[in-house]
Order: sequence, then structure tokens, then C-alpha cells
Amino acid sequence: MRSEPDTTEIQGHCAPAFQSVREAFSRNFAEHGERGAAVTVRHRGDLVVDLWAGSADGAGRRPWTRDTLAVVFSTTKGLAALCLHILTDRGQIDFEAPVARYWPEFGANGKGDVTVAMVLSHQAGLPVWQSPLPDGALYNWDLAARRLADEAPLWEPGTAHGYHGLTIGWLEGELVRRVTGRTIGAFFHEEVAGPLGADAWIGLPETEHHRVAEMELPAPDPASDFFRKITDEPDWYGAKLVTNDGGDLAGVNRPRRWSMEHPSAGGVANARALAQVYAPLSLDGAHGGVRLVGADRLVGMRTVRSASSRDLILQLPTTFTLGFSKTWGARSLGPGNYVILGEQAFGTPGFGGSLGFADGEAGLAFGYVMNRMGGGVGLNARGQGLVDAAYRAVGYRSSEPGFWVR
Repeated sequence: MRSEPDTTEIQGHCAPAFQSVREAFSRNFAEHGERGAAVTVRHRGDLVVDLWAGSADGAGRRPWTRDTLAVVFSTTKGLAALCLHILTDRGQIDFEAPVARYWPEFGANGKGDVTVAMVLSHQAGLPVWQSPLPDGALYNWDLAARRLADEAPLWEPGTAHGYHGLTIGWLEGELVRRVTGRTIGAFFHEEVAGPLGADAWIGLPETEHHRVAEMELPAPDPASDFFRKITDEPDWYGAKLVTNDGGDLAGVNRPRRWSMEHPSAGGVANARALAQVYAPLSLDGAHGGVRLVGADRLVGMRTVRSASSRDLILQLPTTFTLGFSKTWGARSLGPGNYVILGEQAFGTPGFGGSLGFADGEAGLAFGYVMNRMGGGVGLNARGQGLVDAAYRAVGYRSSEPGFWVR
């Protein structure tokens, strides 16, 4: 991979105690081929890092500015899950209740006992659409949701977990719609991003399209067991995550995709917005006069609900809470095959390397976005290096157990 010149100008603000994050960010351009990116860190609610640099397009004609946005892929999942937690905090959804209580049609084909918690922890047995989707199917919300309601689980729900890479967003979004009458994009804007003043959307308005960076898709990573299995076993059901997506991935640089409500992998945000959204979750549920959830709701966000040494889809060790990821994988598996956070942290990484998370113990709220996507299904050296620097800045010394500790 070619590298940007080491003279890339780093812009923004960095508190003295967090200079290691600035240094890691600069190294990403000098040594790791970063093209355009931004990173933001809040500590105990205070903005301590807010940096951006590089180019927002492949030709180098558009500088990455303070207001540049990026498609954050599965980092969107944390934003969507937060909507469900808000509704649960308000008593409108019971995580232990069957999905069919709120969405009766979902109970078909052996799914009557599938709970909301099973969906959020990737245990519902619906990791892919098994029946073929027509091109553009994900732009038709009703069609995609109806197809999911008609599916039968691939395993007995609640007995195993496999990453619901695309389907989880439609499951969450339809629950929000059935309970509130609003789309998940509208709910997120009205209840989260709007009150916080965060530049994050699940369905970007056309007026903001000019701010979106051009994304550079990575080549399939031969070191990833997931991509290797797809190549070796094209009929494997997990392959449908990328082969039966209605043409979703190919449209990442199309304005139409930015505007669609894609709660699994279509969110558009900047790093500052991700840290803004996670800031209340790194405290007691509130920040800047905005309360998202009660303090006791944070327990459900960070408590493990499913863990396995081999995720049935990603083919890696993964750990999930109700809608969020924990630290997972291991550095020994190689870049793209792990996400190493603190033990109490929760958030979601995105395909290519973006990340948003909160860690109440460390007091961190973190956001990172970029446009040159890395391989694998987790973090690469760029994003993980920034995370490592942030933890070291607040006194954490080792990640040998598989998560950061003091």
C-alpha cells in the first residue's frame, strides 16, 4: 500500500496529555497509507482530541476538512442499537419479549419465540437473507423487511451466534417503526443526533451530500477466514452476506445510498459526531444537558450476551452485548481480525476500519472515520493504533489479556 507523504498537515485540536494520539494519527499518514481521516476523543466528557487531515477524494483535489463526512458501515450498528435502548429505557420495548409481540408477521416459520435480545446479540439465526434479493432491494424497506419476516432461522435461535451483518438493521428498524410509527433514521435524528448537535445520520439529507468523502473499497483480505471461506465455499450460507446484498456494497459512493435509511451499514458521520453520541454513554447516560438513557441502562449496553471462539459468520472469536460489540479477536490473528478495547468498553467497528465506542471505566468516548478502507472485518493498524494511544493517555498500560487494563 502506498503512503501519503509524511508532510500531511494535521489540523485541529489535541490536549497535551493526548499528544500520543496526534502522533499515532500522523504516523497513519506517514507509514500506513492513510488518505483522509478524522479522530475525536472525549475524556470524562471533555473534548481532548479533534483532528483531521488528508484528502476527501482519490484524486487529491478535495481536502479533508473539519466538516467532512464518511460512510461508516457497521459503525452505524451502534447508532441503531442506541435507538432500541432508548425505547427500552422508556418502557416501550422489552428486550426479553418476542419480536412478534411488536411485529406479528415476524413470528412465521419458527420465529415466534425469537426475542428482541436474541436479535441484538446476533443469536436470532437470521444472519443473511436466504432467498435471492433483487438488485436495489435494500432501497425498498417494506420488501426487505417482509422478506426477513418470511425467513426461517438457520439455527435454533438463542443457541449460537453469527454476525447479522446486514439483516440486524432491518430487524431493529422495523421494531422502531412498529413501536413509534417513525423510521429509525427519523428517530435517531430527532432523539439522538439532533439534541446532541451531532453530524451523524441514518439517511443523509441531500443538502449534506457535498460533504461526503469518496470511499476506497479494499480488496478481499486473503488473511481473513471469512473472506477465505467465501472464496473456498461459494455456496456457504455466510457468503450471502456479500453475494446477496441487492448490490449494496457496490453503491457506497452513490448519493442514493447515502440518503437511504440503512441502519446496518449505511450511516454517514464524522469522528466528532461519533464521539458526541458515545459521550453520554461514557458517563451516566447524559452529557451537555442531553440525557439519552438512564444510568442503569448502560449495564445492558456493556454486559456480554453472546460470545464464541468462532462466530458462525465472521469465523473469528466475537463478543456482543445487546446491540454492541466488545473487544474481540486477538492481535495474533493479524490486522483486520480484532478490535482491542477496554474490558468495560462497548461500541461498533465498521467494515474498512471506522469505530465508535464508549468506555465508562476509562472515561473515553471515541470516534474514527476514514476513506481508504482496510481489509478484514475488524480494525487495522490505523484505527487500532489510535485506540491504543488513547488508552495509554489515560493510564492504561497493557492489552495482553486481550483488552486494555491499567
